Amino acid sequence: MDALPAHPALALPFDAEAILGRLRPWVECESPTFDAAAVNRMLDLAGRDLAMMGARVERIPRRMGFGDAVRARFPHAAGDAPGILVLAHLDTVHPVGTLSALPFRREGGRCYGPGICDMKGGTLLAFEALRELARAGIPTSRPVTVLLTPDEEVGTPSTRDLIEAEAARHAVVLVPEPGRPEGDSPMGGVVTGRYAIARFNLRTTGRPSHAGAKLSDGRSAIREMCRQILAIEAMTTDAATYSVGVIHGGQWVNCVATHCDAEALTMARRQSDLDEAVTRMLGLRASAPDTVLEVRRGVTRPVWEPDAAVMDLYARARTLAAALGHGMGHESAGGGSDGNFTGAMGIPTLDGLGVLGAGYHTLGEYIREDSIVPRAKLLAGLLASV
Repeated sequence: MDALPAHPALALPFDAEAILGRLRPWVECESPTFDAAAVNRMLDLAGRDLAMMGARVERIPRRMGFGDAVRARFPHAAGDAPGILVLAHLDTVHPVGTLSALPFRREGGRCYGPGICDMKGGTLLAFEALRELARAGIPTSRPVTVLLTPDEEVGTPSTRDLIEAEAARHAVVLVPEPGRPEGDSPMGGVVTGRYAIARFNLRTTGRPSHAGAKLSDGRSAIREMCRQILAIEAMTTDAATYSVGVIHGGQWVNCVATHCDAEALTMARRQSDLDEAVTRMLGLRASAPDTVLEVRRGVTRPVWEPDAAVMDLYARARTLAAALGHGMGHESAGGGSDGNFTGAMGIPTLDGLGVLGAGYHTLGEYIREDSIVPRAKLLAGLLASV
């Protein structure tokens, strides 16, 4: 892309206080992935906002027990020409009730709340950019579609096909996942690639017995799973990481457990390393006599490596940041996003365009309030120029 002069979108009058006021109802509408009704309540809020902004909003029915998806198309003089896809998710990892431990609050230049950084804050910021552009009469460079999904936090099993079909109709994809921190800069960096990820479901089967009267007759599925977890996590190298994040086993404390289930994840910088990791996981065998181990491959995210078109997008973002008085770096990142899919398809994708913050997926999740306006201007500039 050619060098970009200062764009009028960079002068839009974003108001951090007003944005935080609109963000609060989103954060307080808890939307954990596995609660489809809760996710749909969040999609109701977002869909209403999009409709009030002038978009044509469609509700796409749920699959696999997850929530719905929302697709919103904004009118544009170019009609149905390939446009910009703003790709975001509104599910979170925080169960309903997390607000009691992590209420929406502002403290020391930070704003806290479940899902505020990953990624309700960034999604709302994209809405704000579109809203302010329209108010100022500044057209987006291409037609814009917003796609909101309900299941990103568990690997996007029910909407990957929808994302890929929608992305194929677009020229550019912008993903407002959390931005990358860079020291004290309120602008931070962006994501130009993501590691490959694979998930696995494991089950060990043992032999039951009475834990008091006949303990030695049993073969504990829990004990076998514990051995497997230690072995799996010990396989971590610089090339690929292995972790187990979920485990369920047994039913009665006075019974030697017959079954134990676990979920594992492996992540790698290169697809070849992930392929090797998958082979290693599927090759695991039970370590004790009279026990059985089953390993099933779950959802995966392909590696997304930046190409020239992605780097052109990054250069455009960096030029906009410079016009705002900030530097901007980029990196390939661990932790998957739906940008893995669109980037791997070869569609120019720029990720990490949301607010800056930290502690996501924890009870300390927050956004930096000083990043709200610079990041909103960056998004507006991109929407008006890419």
